[in-house]
Amino acid sequence: MPLDLDVLTVALLLLAALSAGWVDAVVGGGGLIQLPALLLVPGISPVQALATNKLGSIMGTSVSALTYYRRVGPDLRTAAPMALTALLSAVGGAALASRIPEDLFTPIILVVLLGVAAWTIARPTLGAHTDLRWSGRGHHLAAAALGLGIGCYDGLLGPGTGSFLVISLVSVLGYAFLPASALAKVVNFATNLGALIFFVPYGAVLWGLGAAMGVANLTGGYLGARMAVARGSGFIRVVFLVVVLALVARLGWDVLVG
Repeated sequence: MPLDLDVLTVALLLLAALSAGWVDAVVGGGGLIQLPALLLVPGISPVQALATNKLGSIMGTSVSALTYYRRVGPDLRTAAPMALTALLSAVGGAALASRIPEDLFTPIILVVLLGVAAWTIARPTLGAHTDLRWSGRGHHLAAAALGLGIGCYDGLLGPGTGSFLVISLVSVLGYAFLPASALAKVVNFATNLGALIFFVPYGAVLWGLGAAMGVANLTGGYLGARMAVARGSGFIRVVFLVVVLALVARLGWDVLVG
């Protein structure tokens, strides 16, 4: 480990990574747990925390994406254009991470999340079944546009990216929660990779800590993906609302105390 961390701190970081992997696999939003845990460690800069979080997260999303692929079989024709634009825009977002203050975006994200939560609660059948809005080229262009916007956000900040991916796939493209979560993992892997393409040459990744957290994250990701597949879209919808409301509470606190 590049830092002089005591055993308790490392144990708490690994527990955070395990929990984040589970949440990320089910519905996204694991950054809500893992990134703040890293930011609390003395001696780690915000950029190092972002970069190390991406290393841990990409290990988890790779395993959960593979688990979903084997058990759900997400449509890669949708995932491919979305993942490609997300990867490219995540590189740009990561490049901006050290230049743009987070508090510029927090109030906007908070309002968006409140709207997402309210809309999901008001529409109890949302995401229960797949009913695609478009087909063919229109569907793929819409997927690519979603990947472009969410990829940039993930490279820049990150927390809640998986949740934004899921609700976009459900509400804009018309997927049920289960296939949306499966597709979101493929795209989330691409956004994490895009961010690392910038962060690795930048020298911001703490490799030892990130790898250890990655093992914990992938363990949680595997368990979460299996549980999501077993329990279906209704279970994912409930977890989605819990995660979104938790993220609202976290960002709301940041706005109030900031």
